[in-house]
Amino acid sequence: MPYGYHGKILIVDLTNQQVTIDQPDDAWYRTYMGGTNFGLYYLLKYMPPGTDPLGPENVLTLMLSVLTGAPFSGQSRMTANAKSPLTGAIGDSQAGGFFPAELKYAGFDGIVLLGKAAEPVYLWIHNGTVELRPAAHLWGLGA
Repeated sequence: MPYGYHGKILIVDLTNQQVTIDQPDDAWYRTYMGGTNFGLYYLLKYMPPGTDPLGPENVLTLMLSVLTGAPFSGQSRMTANAKSPLTGAIGDSQAGGFFPAELKYAGFDGIVLLGKAAEPVYLWIHNGTVELRPAAHLWGLGA
């Protein structure tokens, strides 16, 4: 495994309420190299052609790079990819803050979100445990 990666991508199927872990091999990491490319790989893998950008078949990926979480300024970055309702093409955006580094520290290189939950849920990651938990009690509250 190339340094800076954990070799684990969370696959979260909201429709079926299942979380699995994909473990790509070294060649995959060397081929796709991080953030945007990781996301595009999973979009092409899981999203059928002609997907409605606002439908449950759209895929949202949150991916990290090799430098995410490195102990120097500006290295807590994450790439989000999905099909854009504005253009119909793949949208790509970057974000920073604490979340990308915390996801890396939790042992994951990214998250792939599939489907649509029947009821509000949140993704709970703690000490190597990953769960989808009910979030109805949080619905409508402020940030």
